[in-house]
Amino acid sequence: MLDLNTTYGFNFPTPIRFGIGVIKELPAYLKSHGLNSPLLVTDPTVADLPFFKAIIADLNQNGIGSEVYCDMHKNPVKSDVLNGGDLYHNTKRDCIIGIGGGVAMDVARAIALRINHTRDLFDYDDLTGGDKYVTEDVPHFITVPTTSGTGSEVGRSAIISEESSKKKRILFHPKLLAKIVFADPMLTMELPSFITAATGMDALTHNMEAYLAKGFHRMCDGIALEGIALISQSLEAATHRPDKESRAKMLLASLMGAVAFQKGLGVVHSLAHPMSSLLDTHHGLANAVNLPYGMQFNYEGFEDRFDKMSVAFGLGNNAGDKLVDHLFELNGKLNLPTKLSDIEVTEDHIEELSALAEADFCHPSNPKPVSRDNFRELYKQAL
Repeated sequence: MLDLNTTYGFNFPTPIRFGIGVIKELPAYLKSHGLNSPLLVTDPTVADLPFFKAIIADLNQNGIGSEVYCDMHKNPVKSDVLNGGDLYHNTKRDCIIGIGGGVAMDVARAIALRINHTRDLFDYDDLTGGDKYVTEDVPHFITVPTTSGTGSEVGRSAIISEESSKKKRILFHPKLLAKIVFADPMLTMELPSFITAATGMDALTHNMEAYLAKGFHRMCDGIALEGIALISQSLEAATHRPDKESRAKMLLASLMGAVAFQKGLGVVHSLAHPMSSLLDTHHGLANAVNLPYGMQFNYEGFEDRFDKMSVAFGLGNNAGDKLVDHLFELNGKLNLPTKLSDIEVTEDHIEELSALAEADFCHPSNPKPVSRDNFRELYKQAL
């Protein structure tokens, strides 16, 4: 039972303050660490919202002068990071606070890396062994999630695209974990229904793919199943009839999905990432549309895992064969599309999407191997 009148503190591994009103603890936390000049990194939409302006006002009232950086693309690129780093240096900031969803968190985390690491940003790409160059300290880094989707607040990586090719690069290092997370469900209350639905399906995809990912990590498996259960209980309400309980459960499930997917992700994310790079599709929306098709691809041979997920969804025992249809129905209930053609993907895109999907970093941990032919067929099925 989630007591909404209580705030909680727990570590996994990042210290997390969770509960209604915990954002009010931010000024005291900064002061206790001798921090007076934060760079607030957020996206342009959040920067205009009342709760964000209230955070700035609360900091000002406590003698903490902040600078805001919100000049970033929907799918962030290197220049977003470099410009934010310049602002940090030029205005003499002493810490970084990422406030928002996955885009803001990625840019904030990459800026934190950039401050004391001066090689070309993509020299630090984890997929090419760039973590070995992460040798210096990073600024004090704090995260404040305002969506229930990516769970980036508890992550240690940032995904940044190349300017021209749009190829995604991963900046990863344990040093990039936040020092503390302030997860306040009230900051998600003003999310529009579409963003709630799309980011919620992103969180669901994280939990489902983490549970199916190959490899042995029973702790991640347990976390993922509980994350699925929380989303099943709350996503429709959070989208259409938002209240404190549904928003709190979704925020928890998002955190849990990001913890669980340290085990890995899979085919759905590899289908979704190229759509964001090539077509600028919202990441959560891309995951939502592709999720039923990716799960159908994975079903055979992993029926026992699907049966356990069906219990988490509340579908009953031995109901894994009903799960794909349930995902289609869920998208419909959330007013999300079930076909790629509904979001301006055409047959002309399939070859390039398939090539990018094959090159993506997520599908190697999928429980089944995925070839370019498989990706091509999945895109055609979803079209």
